[in-house]
Amino acid sequence: MIRIFYKNGNAVMKDTNVRHLSMLENIIWVDMQSPLPEEEEFIETTSGISIQTPQEIAEIESSSRYFERNNEITANSNFLKLEDGKFNKYPVSFIIKNTVLYTYRQADLSSFADVVRKIKANNEIFNSGFDVMMSIQETRIDVDADMIERVSHEISDFSKTLNKDQNPSRELLLDITVLQENTMMLRESIIDKQRVLSYLLKSYNFAEDKKERLRIVLKDISSLIEYSAFNFERLEYLQETITGLINLEQNRIMKRFTVFSIAFLPPTLISGIFGMNFQIIPMADANWGFVFSLLFMLSASGSVLIYFKRKGWI
Repeated sequence: MIRIFYKNGNAVMKDTNVRHLSMLENIIWVDMQSPLPEEEEFIETTSGISIQTPQEIAEIESSSRYFERNNEITANSNFLKLEDGKFNKYPVSFIIKNTVLYTYRQADLSSFADVVRKIKANNEIFNSGFDVMMSIQETRIDVDADMIERVSHEISDFSKTLNKDQNPSRELLLDITVLQENTMMLRESIIDKQRVLSYLLKSYNFAEDKKERLRIVLKDISSLIEYSAFNFERLEYLQETITGLINLEQNRIMKRFTVFSIAFLPPTLISGIFGMNFQIIPMADANWGFVFSLLFMLSASGSVLIYFKRKGWI
């Protein structure tokens, strides 16, 4: 899908026919979502830009994430999307040339749909690709903030569950591990945007009158990084608490086994003595010898259990 946004007076118009690109004037944004190879080639030829392959966009090296050439800025950033309770990473490439913004992506992202709605609502404030670029970044930071807040609420819910649940399960520990993974992905995504925006702030090709907005967004990003770090610390605390509770429960079970094993040691000793095949065993021929030995074993076990009870061990 190709969407071309251009200024017509004070209004921003949209065209979806890529062949009109060479005929339109005052273009501010060309959005490429899963474009066809021939569409990519036409845009590259007409606009004089170079679009990276999806593999190059996903690279983590700084030289692949951001570079400038021939008054052209290329910046790649990862956008997260919540799917089935987990965050999936989708790389997006931003290219700015001659005040026109070109975006390349393979996924339908809510941030872009929100920016389109903003353009429709406020045509006057979008005069160049720099305005669109800043709006996308600001919208994305708001989305990341909502995601962090969502994770924070889930952590609070887990904390309440932990307070009520006296026997934390293995599933609860696995759920916290998933939350840790989501928090790390959020933090990595936000730091990635911080790095890209820092490069733009130092760029001579980026509009000077937009750099104050860049500084504001970078301050918001710093706050989100601190918040995500706090969430991760909370998750580590919950994980350690659950692990400690599981260990306590295991120790309690082992303690019971130990107590009952010790309680049965005296009866075992008594039965071993009276079971010897010697003629001199006392009461070996008595009719009440068997009953006496049973009572002796029960009293021995009972005495051990009473002693443990008084000591508070059981």
